[in-house]
Order: sequence, then C-alpha cells, then structure tokens
Amino acid sequence: MAWDPSQYLAFGNERLQPALDLLSRIPLEAPGTVIDLGCGPGNVTKALKGRWPNASLTGVDGSPEMLERARAEDPDIEWIEADLNDWKPGAPVNLIYSNATLHWLDSHDRLFPQLMSNVAPGGFLATQMPRNWGAPSHTLITDAVLDSPWRETLEPLLRPAPSETPSFYYDLLSPETNSLAIWETEYCQILEGENPVAEFVKGTQLKRFLDALDEPACGEFESDYRKRILAAYPKRRDGRTLFPFRRLFILAGV
Repeated sequence: MAWDPSQYLAFGNERLQPALDLLSRIPLEAPGTVIDLGCGPGNVTKALKGRWPNASLTGVDGSPEMLERARAEDPDIEWIEADLNDWKPGAPVNLIYSNATLHWLDSHDRLFPQLMSNVAPGGFLATQMPRNWGAPSHTLITDAVLDSPWRETLEPLLRPAPSETPSFYYDLLSPETNSLAIWETEYCQILEGENPVAEFVKGTQLKRFLDALDEPACGEFESDYRKRILAAYPKRRDGRTLFPFRRLFILAGV
C-alpha cells in the first residue's frame, strides 16, 4: 500500500516511545554497522544516529513515500528502497533494528531465523511489534468489513494476527541465540482530538482497506468505522481519549 508519512507522524510521539524503549535496552557501545529495517520516514533512524554517531547506518524501507520524507530530513544517512521480505545486507551486521515493521511480513518462522543469520557474532536483532489485535481498534475493522456492502472486495484483505505470542518467538529463537529477552508493554496512550483512535489506526492498519475502495465507498466505509471506534473509545471528562496499546519486544543476541 502507499504510505502517507504525514498521517503516520500525526501521532509521532506515541509511535516513537516504544522505539526509544527498545533502543535503551540494546547493550552495544560502538557497533560498526547498524540497519534500521523498515525505517519509515526516518524519525527512529535519527535516534539510532544520535546514539551511535560513528556507526555505518542504513535505513531500509519498501515505501518510496516514506523514504522521500526520510531523505529530506537527513540526506547524510544511506536510505535503501527494498522489499523487506527478501532484503539482505552484503555482509553480517552488528545490529538489525526493526520498529513496528516485521508484523507486516508473513512467515515469521522463516523470517526471524533469516534475520538472525545476518547478524554478526556479538551483535543483536532488536525488534518491536504491535500485539494489539484483540483490541476494538482492530476487531472493529473486521466487523466493519463483514457488515459492509464491499465485503467481497475487503474481506480478502483481512489477516490472522500477524505477530505471535512470546512463547512462539522464544521457541523459534532460543536455539539461534546466546542471549534472548522478550517482554510486552501495554502503553496507555492519551490522545487529543475528536476521534483520535480512528486517526491513529488510519495511518496504519485501516489504510489498506481504504485504499481498496473508490470514492464515495471509501468515505462511507471510513465513516462507519469511525462511528464504531468513537463508541468503543469514548472521551474522558477532560476531552482526551485513552487508547491502550500492547507491544511485543524482542532482543536477540548472537
């Protein structure tokens, strides 16, 4: 799908915090080579550069729209457009860092060992993925799809939960690693705006359903979803909205 950097960054602080929390747990002092896999608009890549200014840093993403924004923000970083399912570095690297990306890719039983094989001895794979698929923000997409006049078009876009349980990743990665940490955090995001949860999801999970429809169908489908979300996440007395969001973290050392 075609990403919209402005829509994605509308909640930049909320999306950045898990990335910084993951970054703070990486025990590398001076890695020589760092890959930001699924770098998006480059806001997290800049945080990696800030921590390790002497590292050879590369941002990789499949979205030309996101990379255009990233290059404009920091032309000194190397940015590569590539299919993340198949991309490999030319040689093993010290750190593969991936924030809120790998859940967009299938076959994790193949993907994660492949990524680990591209990490040099003493290095790490560090990733964070949403694991919020049972929350109304996501289940109501399914409800809206199944109730809509465009079900035939939209239903094929529905996917099973794209990130697995912590035990799945433990069983998959423990034979491949010298050190392994897996944890989950549920962030209670405090959002501003009239229907901020709908706006948040519109920048990611909802977008591919909207992209599949022409006007006015797109507007009608979005309007239905927004009504459902507003009922599921009502405003608090002060006008703000609470949006709990669970995320899964993995730090695997070679």
